[in-house]
Amino acid sequence: MNHMLRIAGRMMLAGLALAAASRTVAQDEGWQLQPDARIEVQTVSAQTTTRDNDLIVDGEAISVRGQVGLALEKRGVRLRVEADRIEVFRLGEGRRDIARDRFSATVQTDIEKDWELQLQARHYDDVVSVESNDTDEWQGSARVTWEPKREHRLRLQGTWREREYANGANAETTGEGARVDAQYRRRFGRYHYLAFDLRAESIRSDDARRGYERDSAGVAYTRPITPDLRVRPAIEVIRTRFDGRLTDTGERRRDSLVVPEVELLWWPGKWRIEAEAKYIFAGSNEPVREREGYRLSVSVGYAF
Repeated sequence: MNHMLRIAGRMMLAGLALAAASRTVAQDEGWQLQPDARIEVQTVSAQTTTRDNDLIVDGEAISVRGQVGLALEKRGVRLRVEADRIEVFRLGEGRRDIARDRFSATVQTDIEKDWELQLQARHYDDVVSVESNDTDEWQGSARVTWEPKREHRLRLQGTWREREYANGANAETTGEGARVDAQYRRRFGRYHYLAFDLRAESIRSDDARRGYERDSAGVAYTRPITPDLRVRPAIEVIRTRFDGRLTDTGERRRDSLVVPEVELLWWPGKWRIEAEAKYIFAGSNEPVREREGYRLSVSVGYAF
């Protein structure tokens, strides 16, 4: 896996160098070349307690994210490659720092006046997933967007995922499964939206700890306050059913999450300053996993 990642990284760097060297040729042929980069620093504070008010999580973290991308566009066809890395430094004793890498290649094209198709290949390295704290993932997706008017947009996306799980001293295990996303967005004006999201996903694995099914629904409202500042209240409900994780009574474990949140987004120029407050209600048919708590975050980013 590490060898494959090194090869992918070298290929991406070679592609960026080649694209930069041929910029004049690309522009002469009508292609628009758009390199970009972004850096972001985020601080997070979170606390979670059980229903008996026993403290489970009480900590802070600082993360640094870097992203580089390259886009080519010509007459409704858009190509993009992107590399993204996050380093998370967890504050406090006994808390392990983590990192995540992501590589993406995307093609978008207008297939009709009101229709758009997006195809994407993506790889995650060391991501935290629903079923494991150390997951590598390859995924491919296809997304269709229908926007008959600017006021109405409907999106449907299907994704296939193949995962590898690190299990400490034990051998790696694998899982695979599909995810389906649907979104309807009502646009009232510039940065003024109401969006409804639905998702259904599952992972099947020979490792009994990893398989699950999950459904979620959410609604978010974005409203501008000034040309650069907007507020976004939202709520999401998530239900998860695990294949091989059992409760003390022998039932398959079923978890639920209800997450109301509010987010402030201030984007003056190329700066991206965002603050988010979430409160998480976690329920389960395993009583020790019934918890609640808050998560506060502030991030400052700059897009080059």
